[in-house]
Amino acid sequence: MKLGVIGCGYWGPNLVRNFNALESVDVLAVCDAREERLKFISTQFPAIKILTKDANDILRSPDIDAVVIATPVSTHFSLGMEALSHGKHLFMEKPFTATVEQAERLIELAEQKNLRIMVDHTFLYTGAVEAIKKLVDSGDLGEMYYFDSVRVNLGLFQHDVNVIWDLAPHDVSIMDYLINRQPKAIAATGVAHFESEIENIAYISTYYDGNLLGHIHVNWLAPVKVRRTLISGSKKMVIYDDTEPSEKVKIYDKGVDVTHDKNQIYDILVQYRTGDMLSPHIDLTEALKKVSQEFYSAVNEGRPARTDGPAGLRVVKILEAANRSIRSGGKVIELG
Repeated sequence: MKLGVIGCGYWGPNLVRNFNALESVDVLAVCDAREERLKFISTQFPAIKILTKDANDILRSPDIDAVVIATPVSTHFSLGMEALSHGKHLFMEKPFTATVEQAERLIELAEQKNLRIMVDHTFLYTGAVEAIKKLVDSGDLGEMYYFDSVRVNLGLFQHDVNVIWDLAPHDVSIMDYLINRQPKAIAATGVAHFESEIENIAYISTYYDGNLLGHIHVNWLAPVKVRRTLISGSKKMVIYDDTEPSEKVKIYDKGVDVTHDKNQIYDILVQYRTGDMLSPHIDLTEALKKVSQEFYSAVNEGRPARTDGPAGLRVVKILEAANRSIRSGGKVIELG
């Protein structure tokens, strides 16, 4: 695979490094509008032949098979359409697009041209999330009751997107991956400070069939960095703390057993079950290494990637609905 990378700000160099490390991938070109970023890339990766400020040098090059787009979300759709139109497989930084309609159009064009789309939902490739996914799929967690996630820190304030579009894609993608079904409704609240219209604090609630509730709190105004998710099932409960250097995932054999007293038809008996805590072994392979390999393999094998276009679309649907809910004062938004 001959690859071009557009956008080398914070995340782009990490993508260049991991794709460049694959024996079967040749990073031919890198594009960024800033000269200092191109100089940084030339220092770190001197073998890359083309360094350009013009994205068309990559998008329209007959020598490039696939394009990585790591630019602001407002540019994703136009760059993605151009890449697909010129027959390039597409690797898109999260969030996939700025609207549901844009995501659907990119997916439609890729299908027409038999091209692969992959969205960089990196956390789905971490050893921690993979371990939780195995627990859910095996049935050891039991019936899922709730998914409750907190992702807060002090900054970095964005000028083009609110805190939902900046931080929530991580947790929404994890929730979508673990629950593996679409919510029926979304409600969200949020506020903006400092005479800005961009929300810096938000709470998202997702409602599923079967009384399953998802809740995500994102915040740019917290005094400490918190990356914690609680998942409760009928059999076990899980805490996933991404800030922990070790034991990121802890599985608790705790829960609530509810029975009805046959002699007292209106009495409900609640028994609390307390057992051991287990912290499973976590694969410490860098997630982006798995991400880059998955994109190459999906293209090479002609199959959908684990985080393909439809996966990116499902996340954008929730983000867009959450934004609509905030704009309407927290109104519940029904999803089709």
